[in-house]
Amino acid sequence: MFDKIKDLNNLRKTQGEIKKELEQIFVEATKQGIEILVRGDKRVEKLEIDGVEQKALRDLINDTMKDVDKKVEKQMRGHMADLGLNI
Repeated sequence: MFDKIKDLNNLRKTQGEIKKELEQIFVEATKQGIEILVRGDKRVEKLEIDGVEQKALRDLINDTMKDVDKKVEKQMRGHMADLGLNI
């Protein structure tokens, strides 16, 4: 039991470290007057169309991606539980 708690704490620590690393990765792309800057954790940092920043669209995309992440996490927890790995 104690080993499982220790393993869970190590898993959470590693998850936090990976998240910080992903936040430091950036990819920028431009196509047909649209410029986007995305972090490694799939969060849109900047979105411009014809040189005009689109904050509302950026926020909508990020909020939607956050909702997707929550649904995926919930589904993955279900699969983990099916395997006997309650996280």
